[in-house]
Amino acid sequence: MKNKNIFYIFGILQAMVFGLVIFFILQTTGIGKDTAIVLSILFPIFTVIIEYMVYSKK
Repeated sequence: MKNKNIFYIFGILQAMVFGLVIFFILQTTGIGKDTAIVLSILFPIFTVIIEYMVYSKK
């Protein structure tokens, strides 16, 4: 139970930081703001889902 709580805390923190990094990098490339927002939200969410699937496979 404790390991799941740690996973949720650091998984969400990692996703937020990853999303911010993607957002700010995409802002410098000239991609539209709406596309940058969508990519900076969806890509970290999919990453957390895949990490959870691998982690819960134990």
